[in-house]
Amino acid sequence: MIPLSILDLSMVTTGTPPAAALRNSIDLARHADALGYVRYWLAEHHNLSSVASPAPDIMIGQIAAVTKHIRVGSGGVMLPNHAPLMVAERFKMLEALFPGRIDLGIGRAPGTDQATAHALRRRLEVREGDDFLERLQELTLWETRGFPPGHPYNNVIAMPNDVPLPPIWLLGSSDYSSELSAQVGMGFAFAHHFASFDAADALVHYRAHFRPSRWRSTPHGILAVAAVVAETDDEAERLASSMDLNRLRRDRGQYSPLPSVEEALAYPYTDSERASIARNRDKLFVGSPATVLQMLQPMIAASQADELMVITAVYDHEARKRSYSMLADAFQLQRAAA
Repeated sequence: MIPLSILDLSMVTTGTPPAAALRNSIDLARHADALGYVRYWLAEHHNLSSVASPAPDIMIGQIAAVTKHIRVGSGGVMLPNHAPLMVAERFKMLEALFPGRIDLGIGRAPGTDQATAHALRRRLEVREGDDFLERLQELTLWETRGFPPGHPYNNVIAMPNDVPLPPIWLLGSSDYSSELSAQVGMGFAFAHHFASFDAADALVHYRAHFRPSRWRSTPHGILAVAAVVAETDDEAERLASSMDLNRLRRDRGQYSPLPSVEEALAYPYTDSERASIARNRDKLFVGSPATVLQMLQPMIAASQADELMVITAVYDHEARKRSYSMLADAFQLQRAAA
């Protein structure tokens, strides 16, 4: 069956402070490594009380150091926040330390609000408009050494220079990212869990228009989804109630820690709020292993995805680990040898 991977936000809950959330991420990565998951990606978000990790490169190093088989990467580095040379240097260092196990996933959004984005960039050169393509080109030029003759950067080397950049993946939730990934010949990961664009259209378009490049010879599309798996449909619904309330609050601009199941079940929902939660369930797959597998299979087939990446943001850490265990069994992952 299709390979499985994990996207982790290092979720903060009302009972799990940020430092503990980071340690939970390391624990979950060890668990995923043993279960046979292919990748473990960390997101970059800033000024969100619900997300503990603003620096995926630091977490990648910590997780790669305590795992053996799983690839570890960024899902992603928000390139507008960083000098391309800095990204190249940090990920070449990670590749040198953990050869063949690092992924460089790149996003074009800031991953935060406007004020925080300004604070992140105020000491950097400020350019008008969307300069993502320019930054992406510069990042690749540090690897290819393709700066024009006489360019001042010809005398600058991204160290360590005896290792390549890890594989580059472009992340997105629209047709723009799909088209760009195909044109430049890179891997593509589609964020179904918050996209308004159709996942199947994006991934099929990417595959159909992919151009081989020095970065990839063949297309590879990752479908990222949100899912909650438990022993029964009812138990999965109970666990997912935290995500339902959290999503409702996020839609109102309230990025608070993930609430407990008890708080979510006790919340006095209005009819309009329940309708909003029902609509949001289009982005969340909930149920027993058999139920979730049955729900996911049509989308996997329609999108022609090469890989399924799952985010499970439930309140209880052990319940989250069990969810990934049951999903691994449902997809018949090959567990790593003890």
